[in-house]
Amino acid sequence: MGEARRRLLRLLGAAAALTLLVAPAPAAAQEQPEAAPVTVPALTDWVAAHGSYTFGSGTRLVAPDAAGRRVAGTLADDLEASGHGRVPVADGGASRPGDIVIDVRPSARPALGTEGYELTAGRRLSITGASETGAFYGTRTLLQLLARGDRIPAGHTTDVPRYRERGVGVCACYIHVSLPWLENLVREMAYHKLNQLLLELKVKSDAHPEADTWGYYTKDEMRRLVALGDRYHVEIIPEINSPGHMDPWIENRPDLQLTDSDGVKQPARLDVTQQAAFDYYTSLMDEYAQVFTAKSWHMGADEYMLGSDYAKYPQMLRYARQKYGPDATPQDAYVDFVNRVQAYAASKGRHLRIWNDGLTGANTVPVAAGTTVEHWLNVAVKPSRLIAQGYAVMNASYSLYLVRGGFHSDTEALYDQSWDPRSFEGEKLDSATGVTGAKISLWPDNGSGETENEVAAELWPALRHIAQATWGDPHPDATYAEFTARGTAVGHAPGWRDLTKVPVPDGTYTFAADGVTYRAEVRRTADGYATLHGADGCLEIHGGKLTLNTPLQPGVQATWEPCDSGSTLQRWELEPAATGYHLVNAITRMALTVTDDGRPVQYPPDQRTPALWHLS
Repeated sequence: MGEARRRLLRLLGAAAALTLLVAPAPAAAQEQPEAAPVTVPALTDWVAAHGSYTFGSGTRLVAPDAAGRRVAGTLADDLEASGHGRVPVADGGASRPGDIVIDVRPSARPALGTEGYELTAGRRLSITGASETGAFYGTRTLLQLLARGDRIPAGHTTDVPRYRERGVGVCACYIHVSLPWLENLVREMAYHKLNQLLLELKVKSDAHPEADTWGYYTKDEMRRLVALGDRYHVEIIPEINSPGHMDPWIENRPDLQLTDSDGVKQPARLDVTQQAAFDYYTSLMDEYAQVFTAKSWHMGADEYMLGSDYAKYPQMLRYARQKYGPDATPQDAYVDFVNRVQAYAASKGRHLRIWNDGLTGANTVPVAAGTTVEHWLNVAVKPSRLIAQGYAVMNASYSLYLVRGGFHSDTEALYDQSWDPRSFEGEKLDSATGVTGAKISLWPDNGSGETENEVAAELWPALRHIAQATWGDPHPDATYAEFTARGTAVGHAPGWRDLTKVPVPDGTYTFAADGVTYRAEVRRTADGYATLHGADGCLEIHGGKLTLNTPLQPGVQATWEPCDSGSTLQRWELEPAATGYHLVNAITRMALTVTDDGRPVQYPPDQRTPALWHLS
């Protein structure tokens, strides 16, 4: 080939390349289908298409039926709360580009089950569920997609959960957890498609005022939380733990306390051999039914003989043999109580749930059929045996616990292991048959070990992980860092409140209330509370009876103690109220009031009106 010809070919090649650079690409090449958009739980079957959906000022929510309109109404409120403005809801009719269509079709979409949905994004965006709950979960995905901008790539997903129970358990049983914190939790759970919140708690009793020791909740407070849960499809299941851990209820009822062979009463153990004890417990169940709408009742039933054994209580064996014959064991008396509570709950339309550790195999009387066993501790009776015996089993493994001042779940390790609900304490199942799902648990073994806000910081990664592991693929990303980036991308739920904001800047103020004046420096803490530094130290709740290392006794005085940055009892919430602030202790959750002789003391807000502190 001659040199001139070679130069000509090189010139032609360069010209062709230049033509490729400047020539317009075909429309399909300009906007290629995109990968699945980022959500938590991840979308595992996203089918991409060309184009995109754009949310804009002309967008409407179109819902042709009543169920769809209820979902649309909640979505409209959440869109407004997340900064997207007020979107009108149209009662059916033809949709137009830019609209969001929400449809509930029970008969047309049986494969979606009770919680699955289909979402299609194009010129319009449509969400279809076979139930109202399914359509609602489709709107949670939509909100997560809009968290990254108003443009959503075109595509389609059919999204159905792998497990029917996806939850969080909170023991607000001794240490009061603030209502705004619980409301944040409900919203976050719904945003991530978790559907079950177990609350072990004390509701202030009208029938048994002797049991109304702090930290209880009023019935109106719980009705407010239950209403939020109902709207956001989070079932709030109440628990009164029994027959162990009953001290919040029977510390002032020695007549109901189990007595050992030395004549020593056990304030945490209910005497299950007494009919009066059963009547007392079921009367509390009736009172809770005035507040909670859940179709389940959790009686706990864990750790009844923690630190002791049945041999110390001969009345248990006598009761069991009188009822079940000479071969009965003391544990049969315990199971008998569980079964009587189960029968009572069933008579009220409630399904019973218990923890697993009391089922050691030493009983001859089986737990009533239909009881759900929540497996948290490795004991002799394994999950596979419980499932073989016909019980539904939920995974509540201790590896999923976050304990105040104690054990914290290693979420990163669990993610790297591709943990899923078949992985119980002491046993890994080959099949998910019989496993209802899983939940993480928050327990206050050391009530002053951490503040609520510190618990929240630990909770959010664990919550997103359990949502992922119970809804879809437990390991959607190659690394844990990539998975946590998903959570950052979708952010918090609409309506979530930042509880770490201190309403006044750091500085020195005069605090005045009811004739009492202090001069103190306000310093924000890393977890979003404030410490008050005065001339004689830092303000602290100090003294009185301790429960879980926490001074929960009403009337305990706030005193100036040596400042300690690690002391959670020196942290305060400045709660805006009228023209001033209430001072609420971050741990005890009681507000300061001022006595007639000028002492600041803590009381539950429904017992004494909190002092209104004016800052200048």
